[in-house]
Amino acid sequence: MLTDPSVLLSSPLFQGLSTKDTISLLQCISVNRKKFSQGEVIFLSGEPINRIGVILQGSITIIKEDFSGNRSILAEFVKGNIFGEAFAFSNNEKLSVTAISASESEILFIDANRIFTFCASACPYHSRLIENMLKIIAKKNIVLNEKIDVLSKRTIRNRLLSFLQIQSQKNDSNHFSIPFNRQELADYLCVDRSALSNEMSKLQNEGFFSVSKNEFTIYSSKGNK
Repeated sequence: MLTDPSVLLSSPLFQGLSTKDTISLLQCISVNRKKFSQGEVIFLSGEPINRIGVILQGSITIIKEDFSGNRSILAEFVKGNIFGEAFAFSNNEKLSVTAISASESEILFIDANRIFTFCASACPYHSRLIENMLKIIAKKNIVLNEKIDVLSKRTIRNRLLSFLQIQSQKNDSNHFSIPFNRQELADYLCVDRSALSNEMSKLQNEGFFSVSKNEFTIYSSKGNK
């Protein structure tokens, strides 16, 4: 049990719940927490899971590796985010991805079966938990569709520009930061890092955008700085 359940109130899963309601809810569902070192595996591809994770501290990366060991980053999650729900709710479906702690982290694990199973008192805060979970799943489906759209582009240039356009729209600004370094961005776009760097240099020279580390400024029209 958490000594301070208020740490969960920033998570979308517990949105709309008071500290008192959260305490009652944690007594209703089965939870435990664990700390992980940077690079430590949380969930391993090929294994079934029956619990979801809520990030209390740190961040995690969801990756997929092919038979040659090539790695693709599918998602990055930070404090307050949840992960693992798609497989935890899929009736022992084996993981096709691996969840790795991207930094020193602490995870609260929740038994997936207890989320959609009402307690005897049918408490209203449990209903809110289910509503929040459905909203989270819906939003993640939108993110998945965004990545499918990016990867549907045949060239590195078009994948990168499509990704940056989505980030600009999300931030409602032409200036924004992305949650990836250069290698992680290459993994996300499923391209070679060197080829990505070359294409980024060309696009900068052509006036499409400027970049400093992970901060981008997109120009409204080519060469319009």
